[in-house]
Amino acid sequence: MANGAFEIYLAWSDRRLTVGPQISALQALQAAGIAVQPGCQVGGCGQCAMAYVEGDVLHKDTCLSADERARYFCPCVSRAASRIVL
Repeated sequence: MANGAFEIYLAWSDRRLTVGPQISALQALQAAGIAVQPGCQVGGCGQCAMAYVEGDVLHKDTCLSADERARYFCPCVSRAASRIVL
């Protein structure tokens, strides 16, 4: 996707969400009706961390360890180069 936008694919419901460059993944998920606890919204607490099954995540949080980042991302601040599969 161009201009910093990326896709979130919701495997359990076969839905695709486009996350534009001006909104967070958290905002896109909440707008789609996905219940995500927002926490601090700056990537410092990990409350919004969600498991992902594949993707080119650009981690921008400060709370997840390297091991956790292999399985989780914080949608309040993290993005993807092109796609994340949940």
